Amino acid sequence: MALAIISSGGDAPGMNPAIKKFVDYTYKRGEEAYLIYDGLEGLIDNKIKKATHQDVAGIVHIGGTIIRSSRSKRFFEYKYREQAYNNLKALGVKGLVVLGGDGTFRAMQKFSSEFDINFVGIPSTIDNDIYGTEYCLGVDTALNVIRDALDKIRDTASSFNRAFLVEVMGRDCGYLAIVSAIISGAEICVIPEVKFEKEALEKKLSQEIKDGRNYVLAIISEGAKKTSEIHSWIQDTFALETRVSILGHIQRGGNPTVYDRMMAFDFTIYAIDYLLEHNNSNKVVVYNSGKFDFMEIEEVVSNRYQLPQHLLNAINYLD
Repeated sequence: MALAIISSGGDAPGMNPAIKKFVDYTYKRGEEAYLIYDGLEGLIDNKIKKATHQDVAGIVHIGGTIIRSSRSKRFFEYKYREQAYNNLKALGVKGLVVLGGDGTFRAMQKFSSEFDINFVGIPSTIDNDIYGTEYCLGVDTALNVIRDALDKIRDTASSFNRAFLVEVMGRDCGYLAIVSAIISGAEICVIPEVKFEKEALEKKLSQEIKDGRNYVLAIISEGAKKTSEIHSWIQDTFALETRVSILGHIQRGGNPTVYDRMMAFDFTIYAIDYLLEHNNSNKVVVYNSGKFDFMEIEEVVSNRYQLPQHLLNAINYLD
């Protein structure tokens, strides 16, 4: 069976280690390996190349994805999905390893329901917002990028009588924000999932400032859409000069951490083994409580990820 790998949607650190392992392990299993360039757009345009070991040599330390990615409006149209399938069929590709997030998996659900193609998805998004798995590829690297930025921002915040608001990514999920707030010792964290208790926090911080606190660090999830509001509130209420830092796409980049590299290898091996040993596969590899498993794509895309309760509770214990 020929297998192919594709990256779709936003890139995530760890995709390149997954791509290398895909090529090496597929050949070790005695099968042919193909690389699909430029995501779903490349699948439509037949940017599919038989892989060699040379193609993936020396890429495990590189962020992003060497086969590039895209978001495709054309893939919503049947004629282009049919074109994509015919491209795979002509090469004898029967199975896909798919690196992506929620939107990618929804596209694959539709694709595999219409055509004779098997796939296994590897949850790959720094947002860590895929239902059914507690870990998505890339989130550990993203958290370390954020942690490094926050440590540096706190250095300068503490040198002045200032407050700093740092907006992190995560789409509609507050995972990056709450974990970053915990590990950086932030005083404020605002995420979409929890109502911002302004009055209680105002009382607490006012007393701390009266007792000598001279700076505040606030982490705001982009999905909360409250960065401007919290900026004005801090500046007006506490009379602290307030700066805003939006970390943006630096959170997607950087060398994958050891953990993300190891997880990429394991995710990929499980995906390949499943594709080669099962027919009619439309699964996602998930990771929970230290174990890998598989979940039906219908269950993944029809449910919404929820933050673990212990993280939601942690907002109440920020210093």
